[in-house]
Parts: sequence; C-alpha cells; structure tokens
Amino acid sequence: METAMNEVTKPVKDQARKSKIESYDISRSDETLHLATDLAKFIKDNKLTTTVQGKEFVNVEGWQYAGSRLGIVPIVDHVINVSTETELKYQAKVTLFDLRSGHTVGAGFAVCSNKESGKKFYQEFAIMSMAQTRAIGKAYRNILAWIIRAAGYEPTPAEEMEYGGNQPEVKPALTVAPAATPATVAAEATPMKAVPAEPTEAPAPAIAYATAAQKEEIIRLLNHPVITRQEKTKMLLNINRLDEERANQAVAKLRKAIEDRENGESAAA
Repeated sequence: METAMNEVTKPVKDQARKSKIESYDISRSDETLHLATDLAKFIKDNKLTTTVQGKEFVNVEGWQYAGSRLGIVPIVDHVINVSTETELKYQAKVTLFDLRSGHTVGAGFAVCSNKESGKKFYQEFAIMSMAQTRAIGKAYRNILAWIIRAAGYEPTPAEEMEYGGNQPEVKPALTVAPAATPATVAAEATPMKAVPAEPTEAPAPAIAYATAAQKEEIIRLLNHPVITRQEKTKMLLNINRLDEERANQAVAKLRKAIEDRENGESAAA
C-alpha cells in the first residue's frame, strides 16, 4: 500500500524538488510563522470561527486550509458504528498524508453521539459525518495547534467544543411569590378563555450530507498527480459542506478530469 501511494505522489515530489512550490515547509519556523499571518487573514475573511464563552475557535475548514498550504491532506481510515440499544454513536479515525514526502505525519480519533447536548434528534448519517469531521480537526490539531495559536485563535477545533458539558448550565434565579391580595384572588378565580395556538412552521428537511465513503473517494481522486494543488485546496476546503448529490458530481468531475488529462498526456507522448 505504501509503495503504491509513493508511486502516486512521486511526480508531485519531483516537481517540488525542481521549483519552489506554493506550500510552506513545516520544518522551517520562518515559513510557518508567515503562514500564521496568511492563515489569520483567511480565517477572518471567510468567517471560519465559532465563538464559545468569548473565545474564538477555528472551524475544521480553517484547519484544512492550514494543512493544505503545507501539502498535508486528511485520509479517512475508518468510521465505525459503536452504537448501543440506547445510544447512537460513531467513532472515526483520520490520518494525515504529506504529499511531498509520501508519508503519514499524523492521526486523530473522534466520536459523536446522540447523547450529546443538542444532538438528540440527529439522524444517523449526521452523527457519522460529525465523527469524521471531528477526527479531521483532531488530526490537524495534533501537529498544527501552535500555528493556529500563532494566528491568534484557540488551539482546539470548534467541532470539539460541541461536546456536552462545555457550555455552563444556566440555572433560573429563585423568585419569591408576592403575598395574595383580594384583587389577585378574584382575578385567579375568573375563568380564562382559551387562546388559539399560533401555527408553527414545519421543520426544514434535514440535509443529506456527503457520506464518509464519498469523501474518502474524493480525497483519493485528489491525490492523483494530474490534479493541481489549487484544485485540491479548493475541494478540501468545501468537502464537509457537500451534500450527497454534490459529492457524486464532484467524484464524476474529478474522474473525468483525470481521464482527460491522462489521455492528453498519452497523446502528447
């Protein structure tokens, strides 16, 4: 498997040796600090943060952007159903692949459960998708937290802050009922007229986001040497926003681009 992956990324590494590619080098502090400045602007311009208790946490898209500028992309290893009779729960593992070196440089595990605050009515695909999203953020956090901190943000992915218990419980203040007066007793004794309930809007249908298998196929196709770095970056930044239909369209588009470009190279040869 590693040999095959190295063969796929060999043209990319050869190109990196011949010319200065767009990516930064994580081993060079001067370059990565410059990346922090670029990252701070990108996150601010695209509003990729979530505020929790007055602190700003970067969404997974911001972590993916930082990784893509370093030539590091996420690969979904697995998404496992670990549910019980009373709980819907998924566990995901994501590894980080360095396109230039052809080696794995990090990993992250995460879970998502419908027992968490605000997720009681989540459908199964949404629980599975969030587990994968959190694993992507966790994997990047393990190696890039200091860059996010240098950019001025909290070094924890925003998706991790959704776990129940992170928000303080607000208890209602105790109130003392005023003493009853003849006027209030008479008012309470007066029968109340029924007030018709206001019509409620029907809940919006849940969005069927791209499945883990669809995202894994997209990432596999993005690793093909004929796909440009700009195309990889653009697709990775939006991969968690795709629904199933758009994910299928993205897969079809990537396959056609790879086929056309490979045929073009063969004809030129």
